Amino acid sequence: MATLHQFRCFLTALEHGSFTAAAAALGYAQPSVSEQVRLLEQQLDTVLFRRAGRGLVPTEAAWALRPHAVAALKAADEAVRAVSSVRGMLTGTVRFGIFKTAHFYFGADLVADVLERHPQVRLELVGQNSAETLDQLRRGRLEAALAALPGDDEEMAVTAEMRDELVYVSADPGRVREPVTAAVLTAHPLVLPDVTWREEDTTRLLLAHIARSGGHVLRPRVEVEYLEAALEVAARGLADTVCWRGVMHRMEGRLPPGLHWAPLDPPQHERFALVHRPVAELSPATRMVIDLAAARVRQLNAALNPG
Repeated sequence: MATLHQFRCFLTALEHGSFTAAAAALGYAQPSVSEQVRLLEQQLDTVLFRRAGRGLVPTEAAWALRPHAVAALKAADEAVRAVSSVRGMLTGTVRFGIFKTAHFYFGADLVADVLERHPQVRLELVGQNSAETLDQLRRGRLEAALAALPGDDEEMAVTAEMRDELVYVSADPGRVREPVTAAVLTAHPLVLPDVTWREEDTTRLLLAHIARSGGHVLRPRVEVEYLEAALEVAARGLADTVCWRGVMHRMEGRLPPGLHWAPLDPPQHERFALVHRPVAELSPATRMVIDLAAARVRQLNAALNPG
């Protein structure tokens, strides 16, 4: 079968009119070039050149072969370029852990960041609650995650983090005229989300600690799964709730009407961190998602905590 090397030697000899000149152009020894052309002639069972002194005279077969040999070399070059571009293109599926209200912070921005830059990457955003997400991450079922951290977690490598302030939300403006103490927090009916994770949810643990520190007990009147449901209950004046200041601002225009809010006294913040297991061998696609998510987290933190 004819080879690309034979086609290259043939075309160079055709262009330069002699094996000596072709060898010089290719950087080969003259016998090597003439041997490759001879093998090509043998393969095609035809004569491509007639010798005329020190030069070569192409036959009709040579001129007939020329466009096909050019096309073969061009196709080979395009194949190499295609493979090189794929080699530099990120592919694969990234399982990235989140908590269910993370979309209020990111919206579709992170998805757009990934897909617009790396269209061959598949992205799975997995998780409902930070406690669940961190457990899945520890088990190796996720590669990286954005989650609320209950404290210093030595099992996790932190790439970036942000802080958001907890606020008390009520339909009664009189309850939020000033920062809300533990006494006020526990004096009125509360509706809290994340009922499935009531024992592990970082926000609930923090609220319970605030109540205990003031000598009170946190007993929500209503428990729901989703923050949106809690806000709707609060907007109807049936119970108050607690949310993050950043989420309230991000939901502006979509909040149920009639809600008011105030910070807690003393102020309380939650720490959200972009994390992965230190011992994990991350894929290039996962590292890319982490880098893009880190940029978003730092941008959000700067907006939530100016100065």
